[in-house]
Amino acid sequence: MTESKGLVLVVEDERHIADVQRLYLAREGFGVHVEADGSAGLAAARRMHPVAIVLDIGLPGLDGIAFCKALRDAGDWTPVLLVTARGEEADRILGLELGADDYLTKPFSPRELVARVKTVLRRAAGPPERPAETVGRLSLDPVSRTVRRDGDPVELTTTEFNLLAHLVRHMGQVFTREQLLARVWGYPGYRDTRMVDVFVSQLRAKLGDASPIRTVRGVGYSATAPRT
Repeated sequence: MTESKGLVLVVEDERHIADVQRLYLAREGFGVHVEADGSAGLAAARRMHPVAIVLDIGLPGLDGIAFCKALRDAGDWTPVLLVTARGEEADRILGLELGADDYLTKPFSPRELVARVKTVLRRAAGPPERPAETVGRLSLDPVSRTVRRDGDPVELTTTEFNLLAHLVRHMGQVFTREQLLARVWGYPGYRDTRMVDVFVSQLRAKLGDASPIRTVRGVGYSATAPRT
């Protein structure tokens, strides 16, 4: 019997979509638990501690945005993959700002869903161990995957940490948004570069004036060591 890769919580109120998600995730060796409304899904997340959550935005009761906010406010950083309708761009961006790690827009291939879940979990596992790094007032520990500003912890999502760590490891190198999507998200050729801007904005808001991230107009982003 193949060992399970962990439990994925699917929160989706459209039965046929949930059934397809369950089928394809189970084929890849994941355990799957499905809930059809946000309140029950949030309770299941707290009770079952899944490795990842596939979360529809348009849920009855507690919607996906409120679900994500409640999860992060409680200090739960389980990777979240949002599922959105095509016309929900504002909600999609808000979900990313509230701590979601990625999103898919309906209709989507179930194989892409599985690939995205695997990619989110690889990002959560992080790169091979590296020594801690210090950039100005920030210290990054890749083993514990923690960031401190002036000695105080800064809570980052998996993707926020990976993006910051990648830029810091390549101090001074400028990356286009497409390169960051390929190297941090694992999505070569992905066209929606707006996601990179959202995560950079979130990092800057959390790190304040200690942020080393700089915008290179017309190109992308880099990390720059503070002047001494």
